[in-house]
Amino acid sequence: MKKICIIFLTFFTGFHAVKAQTQEDRLPLLKKEVQEKVEARAKMAQVMVDKVFSFSELGFQEEQTSKYITDILKENGFEIEYGISGVPTAWWAKWGTGKPVIAIGSDLDCIPKASQKPGVAYHDPIVEGAPGHGEGHNSGTPLNVVAVLSVKEIMEREKIPGTLIIWPGVAEEQLGTKAYYTRDGYFDDVDLCIFTHVSNNMNVSYGPASGTGMISVEYTFEGESAHSAGSPWRARSAADAVELMNIGWQYNREHLHPLGRSHSVINNGGDQPNVVPSKASIWYYFREITYPKIMEVYERADEIAKGAAMMTRTTMSSKILGTAWPRHFNKPIAEDMYSNILEVGLPEWSEADQMLAKAVQREVNSPKDTTGLAVKLDTIGLPVVEPVSGGSDDIGDISWKVPTVTLRYPSNIPGLQGHHWSNAIAMATPIAHKGVVAGAKVEAMTLLDLLLKPELVEQAWKYYNEEQISKQKYVPMVSETDKPAIYLNKKIMEIYAPMLVPFYYDESKYDSYIEQLGISYPTLRNDQLEQQNEMK
Repeated sequence: MKKICIIFLTFFTGFHAVKAQTQEDRLPLLKKEVQEKVEARAKMAQVMVDKVFSFSELGFQEEQTSKYITDILKENGFEIEYGISGVPTAWWAKWGTGKPVIAIGSDLDCIPKASQKPGVAYHDPIVEGAPGHGEGHNSGTPLNVVAVLSVKEIMEREKIPGTLIIWPGVAEEQLGTKAYYTRDGYFDDVDLCIFTHVSNNMNVSYGPASGTGMISVEYTFEGESAHSAGSPWRARSAADAVELMNIGWQYNREHLHPLGRSHSVINNGGDQPNVVPSKASIWYYFREITYPKIMEVYERADEIAKGAAMMTRTTMSSKILGTAWPRHFNKPIAEDMYSNILEVGLPEWSEADQMLAKAVQREVNSPKDTTGLAVKLDTIGLPVVEPVSGGSDDIGDISWKVPTVTLRYPSNIPGLQGHHWSNAIAMATPIAHKGVVAGAKVEAMTLLDLLLKPELVEQAWKYYNEEQISKQKYVPMVSETDKPAIYLNKKIMEIYAPMLVPFYYDESKYDSYIEQLGISYPTLRNDQLEQQNEMK
């Protein structure tokens, strides 16, 4: 009997050792398989990228884009919560059960007046004056969908626990929604966040990132109207208040730290010259590299606005339209993701891809990048030691709520100025399609690591708690009463959406959007072709 027990115990222990070993050893095989699944969805990726590109919707007005994406997710078993945080084009798509809960996000919106035919190496709008994807936000959510659906297949078959959530960065160009998502508790039960953003190489970083945080504020002045010629002395001009505030702010620029940035547009200057404006508004972005400095700049702007109101005997009110914390990314997740980047590598660019990229770089007089698309991987991005000013992204708020990284994937051309029609040229071409597939492979592999390596989740939270929030507490810049500015861009899209509808991509008739538009890839002017030949 004793011998039988020893044999049984040996068998039982051995069985669990084999099972444990299988659990540990299967990850490399599953990661290889998920790459194959992503590659099998390359056509799906291309169609989604092209389709969203053709919608060309500005922030808060991404109606067609959101419907298209959520319909795909619903068909694939995701539960959709629509209109999160009071934003009609925002949603929260969830699948799976249990831990870890991983939120996967990317932006949706495009750029004003950036309409551009893809694959054409010079300015050639689809609709003159219309919005266009002059940053490349049409590619990130398709990448996420392809990666997540590929991982979902494996999770179902292998019975891997975990919850996957896909969510959109609505109105990122206005820094308009992510702070509201965090304020309203959507990330309270999330364990980790992977964000994706278009780039011209494949990389990821950790620690404090370069760039700034930001607060977006609209100041509105109200006075009294009168006939501008008949009785101007009876008026109190709100437009005068706007101009005086702006003059005051320009003088204040001398006293801003060089790492700060601010920009403004007068979004309501009155109705017509013969009526003294009773109401006028000016909209500012105030950027700085730390939360306390952002608040200092904001406080100074408020003082100048109050002074302008006093000088003109008008009343002043202000409204926060968007915010973004400075970004801080998670080291353990970034290091794991970078190991997957090294395995996937950059796409293989064709001669046509490189021809387009070089022509565009020269067309916009790129000061440093004239050699085409990247052929060497970036190194992992290290924490910024000496702060560098620059742009903002409201993924910063989420990075202070849960361990977060941003995967940058190679779907655009190096050396362009950003927020410009030239940045739309590659975004519905093989360049964008290949970059999205490569990025989806990296994301899918990283998701499997997070699902099957609980120690990685623990390490991510250890870094977050000990290296990040122990040194700076997250304080949302939006209050409980602030509301997303969902009316922004509505009037612009009411003008241009009907003009863009005839150009929506019809994948049932055309293999690609370029084919639908009748574009030969790549299209260069004769002088560009001659320049290319001289370079050979």
